Amino acid sequence: MPKVKEQWGTRLGVILAVAGSAVGLGNFLRFPGQAAQNGGGAFMIPYFIALILVAIPICWAEWAMGRFGGSKGCNSAPAIFGVLGGKSRYRYIGVLGIMIPIMIYMYYVLIEAWCLGYAWAYLTGSIDLGGDPGQYAQRSTDFFNAFTGATADGGVFESGASSLLLLAAITFTLNFVLIYRGVSKGIEAFCIRAMPIMAICAVVVLVRVLTLGTPNPDLPDQNVVNGLGFMWNPQGADGAPWYTVLLDSKVWLAATGQIFFSMSVGFGIIINYSSYLKRDDDVVLSGLTAASTNEFFEVCLGGMITIPAAFIFLGAAGVVGGTFGLGFNALPVVFEYMPAGRLFGFVWFFMLFLAAITSSLSMLQPAIAFLEEGLDIGRRASVTLLGLITFMGAAFILYFSKGLTALDTVDFWVGTMLIFVLATIEVILFSWVFGVERGYKEAMRGADLKIPKVWKFVIKYISPTYLLVIFVLWCIDPENLRKHWGTLTQNPVAKYSMILIIGVTVFIGLLVHIASRRWDKHGFGESEPPDMEASS
Repeated sequence: MPKVKEQWGTRLGVILAVAGSAVGLGNFLRFPGQAAQNGGGAFMIPYFIALILVAIPICWAEWAMGRFGGSKGCNSAPAIFGVLGGKSRYRYIGVLGIMIPIMIYMYYVLIEAWCLGYAWAYLTGSIDLGGDPGQYAQRSTDFFNAFTGATADGGVFESGASSLLLLAAITFTLNFVLIYRGVSKGIEAFCIRAMPIMAICAVVVLVRVLTLGTPNPDLPDQNVVNGLGFMWNPQGADGAPWYTVLLDSKVWLAATGQIFFSMSVGFGIIINYSSYLKRDDDVVLSGLTAASTNEFFEVCLGGMITIPAAFIFLGAAGVVGGTFGLGFNALPVVFEYMPAGRLFGFVWFFMLFLAAITSSLSMLQPAIAFLEEGLDIGRRASVTLLGLITFMGAAFILYFSKGLTALDTVDFWVGTMLIFVLATIEVILFSWVFGVERGYKEAMRGADLKIPKVWKFVIKYISPTYLLVIFVLWCIDPENLRKHWGTLTQNPVAKYSMILIIGVTVFIGLLVHIASRRWDKHGFGESEPPDMEASS
């Protein structure tokens, strides 16, 4: 049986690494965008319900599952799921635990390059929206489209967007240099340094936003208080009562998917990270601390910076945009109005860059762990193979840049839908196959904080029911079918993107099959059968 060669250096290191995997662009760009599009404060109701009833319970389960698998010498989702289920067929569930972070990395690394490019533009003063405030919004959109090549497929090769190729190469290389250094010397060492810097940068921008007051006396309603109100006060769509938002299944799916995305639940990341813990290392307090850190960055920093700032200078109409619209279209307009805006623009986008790196590193590690233990190849070979796979996917998304269709397609089907599916499978595997009583004992081993026993009922009954009901309601909603399935059938790029998703899934599935046969031959990851109570 292969021995676990890597471990976290310190408890603080693993907490900051897991928090770093969660704290990223999902907190500062995706969360404000989702909240603004789905009723503002009304969105926060299903968001916090999902946090309490699903995200935190599954987070604890993932920490316990990962540490248990690590005690058997397993570090990848396929191997760990096989140990939890006691049969080799459960390893194939782990295909999603490898595919999801790989696919998300393919577009995430490009957004990292956007952040680095914008930070450099503000530092050098090369971003200029012009002297006429009435043209700020259009010039910001034009700058973004030119920089990302969003005006046409292959637009990144045009002169205005050519710098993105260099920036993408820099961010791509940086990720793989750090991941090559390993868990402790690479991921942990970077996160220990990056997380405090991120917090300082975010607080600096937050203080500036909260002290803006009412910058334009001619628009007294566009002030900090009303900006915070837009974030927290429930609002209905098109003047409808706010509670009608709660009747829309896509809002619940968006809220649950967002909390999963931001906390790295359903990624296969927490399972991998916690597998490097020692047998009796605490997972309860560590898991809760990492989750709380993520929520602080998301709600207290991301939400209270982006939405109020946009509201103050752009009004309610300017707040609502695409998932990344607030970050790359609206906020440059905000910084143009704001005193010392270029300084704060640099601080903001540099912070986003650091946040993105801490997250993208976590997306690579699960696949590295699988390639090493599943195919018995070394670090250099596994990093090279993964680099080739992700390079081809990132190049596809980089080329098909028109309207960001490829990026948005992968973000929805993988970054929302498949995360939701994997989280549902995980909670059923943990509660009903591995056994909730057994799982509770495993989680409490070495725990510094006692999990309330009601957690057993929640994780076994409430969480899976909640997830299954929302998923079914979304699937039977005709509007969702028209919007998402219609796009796949009518838009060639969306169709190609789905083919990419399926192709990567099949490829990973073949690798898992090869690894499974090898593990069976060597008796790797063998586990005692699950408790009988799981089927009672």
